[in-house]
Amino acid sequence: MPAVATLTLSPALDKSTAVAGIVPDQKLHCAPLVAEPGGGGINVSRGLRRLGTPSVAIYPAGGPTGAQLEALLAAENIASRVIPTKSAVRENFVVVDTNTNQQYRFGMPGPPLTASEQLQVLEVLHQFVRRPEYLVISGSLPAGVHPSFLTKVVRQAREMGIKVIADTSGPALHAVIEAGAYLIKPNLGELSHLAGEAELDSASVPTVARQLMRAGRCEIVVVSQGAQGACLITPEWEDHIPAPAVKRRSTVGAGDSLVAGLVHALVHAQPLREAVRLGVACGTAATLNPGTELFHRADAEKLYHWLLKTMPAARIAT
Repeated sequence: MPAVATLTLSPALDKSTAVAGIVPDQKLHCAPLVAEPGGGGINVSRGLRRLGTPSVAIYPAGGPTGAQLEALLAAENIASRVIPTKSAVRENFVVVDTNTNQQYRFGMPGPPLTASEQLQVLEVLHQFVRRPEYLVISGSLPAGVHPSFLTKVVRQAREMGIKVIADTSGPALHAVIEAGAYLIKPNLGELSHLAGEAELDSASVPTVARQLMRAGRCEIVVVSQGAQGACLITPEWEDHIPAPAVKRRSTVGAGDSLVAGLVHALVHAQPLREAVRLGVACGTAATLNPGTELFHRADAEKLYHWLLKTMPAARIAT
């Protein structure tokens, strides 16, 4: 069993294309369609594979799109544990206007996950003969899944000695915090929502993050801040990691790439501050590529070494 398992409750088949100018009421001549596996945890598994860390991707899938999703992951040599579903996997669509380099993202709703299918997810997690060190829960909840289901997942993982890393939002994020996720990775907007604020400034992030730690049982918070990088908060100290300045082509998959870099480093026992720097490097590297493509390892390693050279001392909490 690999050291990492990922759980994606709302997987997707991501399709992307490009066109020179998006205008209404005209037939637009697009570039060839590219289909890739999608969904938070699945993208984390794909990113881990690029870094050389194997994982097993756990996800529900059905229909022709589910079969295509499985085939695409197999082609990338990613192990899967599939929960068969009656409903077909959803499709997402991304179009890039090459005249303006603007990106249009169309996310389709995921099909419901039935009560019996949810039980199968828990059974798959419980059946690990060799338990992974980390379980990454990433992505949105499909229809029919109450946030309390994630409470069951996290508690079951904790009982098995598995550390949970969660990248989700809203009530689902509340659920994993209360259940004792080891590490959470909200973005700034998600953290603001948790705090009941319209928008937090960077200076408020550590205080709010520590309030969440005290309210729940999570140990580490990593707040992604887009082009501004990320902020790592523990009960004792905080560290802001600025994102390297690059020419961005697409932000699709940047957050999942950050998580992949972070988890890869943790698996290989790198210090936490260096792990988050690798995460920021992978997330930034993903923005260099068009459409739904993730990062290239060479780009991520180059950005990571630059971040290490500019690493300041962490700030001690007061």
